[in-house]
Amino acid sequence: MPTFTYTGEDSEGKPVKNTVTADDRFGVYAVARDQGHTVASIEESSKYDIKRLLNVEKINFFLSRVKTDELVMVTRNLGSMLTAGLTVTRALSVIERQSTNPKMKGVTKRMVEKINQGDPFYESLKEFPDVFDDLYVAMIKAGEESGNLAEALQTLAIQMERSNNLIKKVKGAMIYPTIVITVMVVIAVLMMIYVMPQITGVFKGMDKELPITTRFLIGASDFMVAHTFLVIGGMIASISGFIYALKTKWGRIASAWVIVRLPVIGTLAKETNSARTARTLSSLLNSGVDVIQSIEITEEVLQNTFYKEILREAAKRVEKGTALSEVFIERKDLYPVLVGEMILVGEETGQIAGMLGELAIFYETEVERKTKDLSTIIEPLLMVVIGGGVGFFALALIAPIYSISDGMS
Repeated sequence: MPTFTYTGEDSEGKPVKNTVTADDRFGVYAVARDQGHTVASIEESSKYDIKRLLNVEKINFFLSRVKTDELVMVTRNLGSMLTAGLTVTRALSVIERQSTNPKMKGVTKRMVEKINQGDPFYESLKEFPDVFDDLYVAMIKAGEESGNLAEALQTLAIQMERSNNLIKKVKGAMIYPTIVITVMVVIAVLMMIYVMPQITGVFKGMDKELPITTRFLIGASDFMVAHTFLVIGGMIASISGFIYALKTKWGRIASAWVIVRLPVIGTLAKETNSARTARTLSSLLNSGVDVIQSIEITEEVLQNTFYKEILREAAKRVEKGTALSEVFIERKDLYPVLVGEMILVGEETGQIAGMLGELAIFYETEVERKTKDLSTIIEPLLMVVIGGGVGFFALALIAPIYSISDGMS
C-alpha cells in the first residue's frame, strides 16, 4: 500500500502535516476527514524517497551561511516593515518567504516560533551567534526596551554596511599585489623546472668558471627538477603553516604588532581601527546601551589584540569613574591624537555619541581615500620587484655569454 504525506489544518486552524498509508488519494482525504483535518496538498512518498532518508532541509541549513551583505538587507527591510506598522513576527515571516538562503529561512522561522512562545525579539537572536553577534543583539535589546526597535534596526543596518564597506576597501587594496606576487612565484618555479634546464645545459659543458648568479640558478634548477614534488609540497606546506600560525594566539599577537608598524599600511590599519571603534561606540550609545557595555561589545568587534587591550582597560577605568578620553589620549601610539581629543570634547559638551559619529565619518573617508592612493604606491613598488627578478635572471644568463665572447676574442 503506498504512503502519502498531506498538509492542511486541524479543526482549530493550526497547520498539520501527516503521513498515512492508503490505496489512493481519495483514501487520504477519507483518513484526514476522520481526523478532522482539511487537506491543502498531498504528496506520494516513494519507497526509496531520498527526502525520507536524508533531511535535505537541515543539511542545507548547516552548510549555508548568511553573508554580511544579506544580513544588512534583512536588517534594513525589517526596520522598514516595522516603521510601516507590521508586527515583528509578520515582518520575519515576510523575510522567510522572500529569502532564498536556507540558513536565513531556518533562522527566521525559528525566531518566529520563539517570539510566539513569549520570548523577546533579542532573546530569539541569541540562539544564532554565528549570524547575530553581540553588537547586533545589544542594539536590538536597547531598541526593544526603549520602544524604538525600528529606528535601532535602521541604525544597525547603516553601521553594519559602513563597517563592511570599510573592510571590503582594505581587502580590495590588498588583492592586486597578492595576485601579482603569486603569479610571479608560480612563473618563476615553472621556469626553473621546465625552461632553465634547456638554457643552462649549454653552460654546464664549459671549462670556464661561471658567475655566481649563473651557478646559483643552475643549482636551484637542478634541485627543483630532481625534487619537483618536494618543492611544490614544501611551498604548499609553508603557505598552510603560515596561515595556521596567524590563527594561533601568538600568531595573532605577532601579526597585530607588525601590521601597525609597517610604513603606509600601519597608518591605514590605525585609521581603520579608529573608524571601527568610533562607529561601533557611536551606534551603541545612540541606541541607549550603557557606556560600559558599549565598550565591552566594541572590544569584541575589533580584531587587533592590542586594540582589544585598550578597550578592556578603558572599560575598567570608566567603571571606576575615569573619563573615557583619558585612555585614548594616553595611547597615541595606536589611536591618532584626534580620537582622544574629539572624545574629550564630546564628554565636555555631553555629545559624546555625536562626536564619535563625526569621528567615524572622518576616518572612514580617510581610509577610503588612502586605499585608492595605495594602488598608486604599490604599482611602482611591484614594478621594482618584478624588474629586479627579471634583471637577476637576465644577468645570470647573459654574463656567461659575454664570458664566452671574451674567450673567443
